[in-house]
Formats: sequence, C-alpha cells, structure tokens
Amino acid sequence: MNVNDKTVKMTTFLAALFAICSGLAIGNLYWAQPLLVEITNAFGLSPASGGLLVTATQIGYALGIFFIVPLGDFVRRKRLIAIVMILSVVTLLACALSPSFIILSLSLFSMGIVTISGQIILPLAGDLSSPEQRGHIVGIVASGITTGILFSRFISGIIAGLWGWRSVYLIAAALNLIMVLVMIYVLPDIPRKNKLESYKGLLFSVFTTFKRHNTLFRILLHSGLLFGLVFNIFWTSLTFLLSGEPFNYNTFQIGLVSLAGLVSAVCGLYFGKLQDKGLSVPALGAFIVIILISMICGFVFSDSIIALVIIAAVFSIGVQGITVLSQARLFALSNEERSRLNTVFVVNNFIFGAIGSALASFLWSIGGWSYVMIGTISISVIGLIVWMSSRGPFNKVDNAY
Repeated sequence: MNVNDKTVKMTTFLAALFAICSGLAIGNLYWAQPLLVEITNAFGLSPASGGLLVTATQIGYALGIFFIVPLGDFVRRKRLIAIVMILSVVTLLACALSPSFIILSLSLFSMGIVTISGQIILPLAGDLSSPEQRGHIVGIVASGITTGILFSRFISGIIAGLWGWRSVYLIAAALNLIMVLVMIYVLPDIPRKNKLESYKGLLFSVFTTFKRHNTLFRILLHSGLLFGLVFNIFWTSLTFLLSGEPFNYNTFQIGLVSLAGLVSAVCGLYFGKLQDKGLSVPALGAFIVIILISMICGFVFSDSIIALVIIAAVFSIGVQGITVLSQARLFALSNEERSRLNTVFVVNNFIFGAIGSALASFLWSIGGWSYVMIGTISISVIGLIVWMSSRGPFNKVDNAY
C-alpha cells in the first residue's frame, strides 16, 4: 500500500518535527563521548576503559538498525516509533542511575539498540513526500540528524560541567519523553505498506536489495568512501591535531571548532532540491571535488586555526551534500523498500566509519597530520574516479543514475 494514496501528506511543520526527533535520537549516541574521562574517574577506572562505553553503544546501535529498522516496511510506523522512543527514555534513565560501570555499559548497549527512531523516520519522510519534494524533505531531516550529532557532543560537556555526567542522561530522558508525547499526538496513523510474511524473510530481503537495484552498490560506495572513511578520518585526527602543539586545546575548545560543521546542516536543508531538479549526478561530482580541495588545503594549512575552521566548514558542506543526495537517490529506488534500503545504507556507513576511525589512528601514529591528509586526499580521488567511471555509456540503462 502506498501511503501517498491516503490523506496523509508531508508538511513543513511535520518535516521540521521529523528533523528534531531524528536529531534527538541520534544525539543519544553521542552524549557520552566528551564525558568518558569524567565517567571513568567516577567509577575509579582508567580513562582507557571509556572506550568500552563507546563500543557498547555502537554495537547496540548496529544491532538495532539491522533487526528493528527493516520493520518500517511492514508495520505501522507510528506505533513502532512510539515504542522505540519510550524504550529510549527507559534506557537513558538506566544510564543516569547506573550504580556500576558494567551496568552503565549494558544500559548504553540497550540504549543503542532502541535509539533508532531517526532511521525509521527518515524513510517515512520519503514515503510521505511527493516525488517532486522528496529530496528537499530528506535534506531537512538529514540536516536534523547532523545537528543532533554536533550539538549533543558540544552540549553534554557543558551540562556535565554544571551538574555532573548523570544529569546529562536525566535531561536527555526528559527531552526524549517530551518528544515521544509530541510524536504520539502529532504523527498521523499511517497504514503499513506491505504484509509481513515472516521476520526471517524480512531480514533476508535486506541482503537481496543488491539484486533488485543495480545502482545501490555505487550509492553505498560513494557514501562509504566520502562519509564513512574521509569524514571519520578527518574529524578523529583533527582532535589529535588540536590537542597537541602548537594549539594545546582543551575539550571545550575542540568542541567549539567542531561547531563549524553546523554550516553543513544549514546548507543541507537545500541540497535535496538538487535531486528533485534532476541534478544529483553532477552535484555529487561537485561535492566530491569540494571534499578533495578541502583535504588538499588541510595538508597545506595545518598550522592556522582560522584556516582549519574554514576547511572544516567547507569540508562538512561537501560531506553533507554527499549524504543528502545519496539518501535521496536511495529512496528513489523503491516505494516499498525504503526502510530496508536505509538499513543497508546506515550499516554500510557504520562499517566504513569503523574502518575510518581505525585508519585515523594508524595514519596518525605513523606520520601525523601529513599522513592523515595524504590518506584522505587519496580516498577522495578514488571517490572521484568511481563517480567518473559510473557515468559511462554502459550505465545508460540505469535510470536511477
């Protein structure tokens, strides 16, 4: 059943609500990152133990994406979104009240599993949008997700400095509770699209999306290379760079620099329109070039904080363009499989992102910032080659490209 055949329609208000809700959900994953030292000190552990909290959260999120998000193609989305959001409130409270490090790790793992409402909402936004506005709406919601990531990292450090790390999760629980009540009240009761024959068959169909959509591999490769690898390598290594000589920045100062990425969230509101106008392919190439030039500038101007802030802002614009267009193009592939396609997209970025974080540490350890930039430049060139090769005559039959 196509929800666009019903009276449910996407409005600007609903798109903004989706963006806020998605940003809050994804932000739950990042509250702990600036707090790792404070949390481990509170439990009498070494700072290195804090990495376990991040790992537990990420593993939980990956499991939630794979096992829950595909249900969006088969069940009533309002009910599914309400359930996972209520569970998010419960797990955030468990984080705030955890009496031990082990309980906190388990609570963060559980929270990761259920704080996936944003990845259910994003395909839903595609379903409710008309083809002429779908790219624009996806851009709005995707910008909400980007804003949620940036603000959660920044604000959590400020809140913890005032009232302690537990207060971060108490406030997050309150915000999520307010949001779920708003969503229950505002979100229309949208009919399900397909009949679920078996859960096992549903999960299997996630893997077979590659057979049904020829362009899926290239969409995932572009996103994986530019977002998963280059984005994670750059921002992880930038923390290393700013914390050492000649900058010697503290966590708060580094957080201020990361806010340069908010420029991309604002621009992302309009990037989806490029898909609506049929300009996604040339725009994709332009954004890859922007990323490549940014990384070259990062190699040259590594000793100027003003230059680095500008580079970070421009680079983030390029990455946001890749992400928005990739998701808009992804949702144009099928009306019936958007949740499953989004599952593949997020898992792909998660895998590439994990590799990117590992590469950042490796490149930094063997050659510092210069090697990091050489690595990101090389990956950007590969991304540009993939884009150029995918536009050849042999791909003319592929309408999605």
